[in-house]
Amino acid sequence: MNNKLQTVLLNHKNVLLPVLLILLLVLPFVVTNSYLLHICITVCIYITLALSLNLITGYAGQLVLGHAAFYGIGAYTGALLMLKFHVNFLAALTASAIVTGIFGFLLCIPALRLRGDYLAIVTLGFGEITRLVFVNWKAVTRGPAGLPGIPAPQLFGFTIGTRVAFYYLALVLMLFTLFVMIRLINSGVGMAMQTVKSDEIAAEAIGIQPRKYKIMAFVISSAFAGFIGCFFASYLTYISPTVFVYNTSMTILTMVVLGGLGSIAGSVLGATILVIIPEALRFLSDYRMLIFGALMVFMMIFKPEGFWGASKRRKNIYKINSEVKSHGTNS
Repeated sequence: MNNKLQTVLLNHKNVLLPVLLILLLVLPFVVTNSYLLHICITVCIYITLALSLNLITGYAGQLVLGHAAFYGIGAYTGALLMLKFHVNFLAALTASAIVTGIFGFLLCIPALRLRGDYLAIVTLGFGEITRLVFVNWKAVTRGPAGLPGIPAPQLFGFTIGTRVAFYYLALVLMLFTLFVMIRLINSGVGMAMQTVKSDEIAAEAIGIQPRKYKIMAFVISSAFAGFIGCFFASYLTYISPTVFVYNTSMTILTMVVLGGLGSIAGSVLGATILVIIPEALRFLSDYRMLIFGALMVFMMIFKPEGFWGASKRRKNIYKINSEVKSHGTNS
């Protein structure tokens, strides 16, 4: 009976998921303003980036300050393949993920010798080196001039050229990332990553190889950042090095931290809020960043674990277990 009640309570919570999915699907029919749809697409992009960074920072415990570099590598890889070699969008998307995953692997091999702040500094340096390559390798990237004229995606003979079509494509990519991350985190691999984050020595004692799972986290995280970078390039039809800078890396990291480290829901919530709030405060152009900064300081003081941190998840689990025990006692 207790198991039955617990299942009912969990299913009650899961009712929200189909409702949210339906709302997301009908959103373009409700929000017809082109600019608002652009904000929705931006939210999908940053949710994907936050989810990918959360895998390595929130679950594997590796502080990365250069995530925008992988985002940029994916964008330039996809853009160059579509512009120079006329590769179709799906092939460019796949190639961007693979190439960026390789760069993530090459970076993590020497970087895994370091921990904490030292690892953060190395990834920060990697991000800056990548940006300088984009700026100075003019024969390939056209330097500060960027790459214009990136073709629109073509899927199964259909050209995605409208804002609504781009929204649905962004939504599909975001939901795919969300699905993969949830399955990964709830698998043995995800549990091993969290064990490594908690205590590497204890992990080794029970047969888990920390190096192996850190490499997996690096590669998967960078691959997802790369493939959404390819979408970003095709969506804007133009990219330049000014997008893939340190500030972008810090924005993504802020979304993960404020949403809640090691929380899928937290990454989604953090990315959504931190994209919408600056836009909502745009009418206060002189004070917008001041208000935004004050809100972040407020969060760090009064809710340091983020919008949906570990304490929130423990509270929900405790609440469900309490209700199950209470029902069992009354029975």
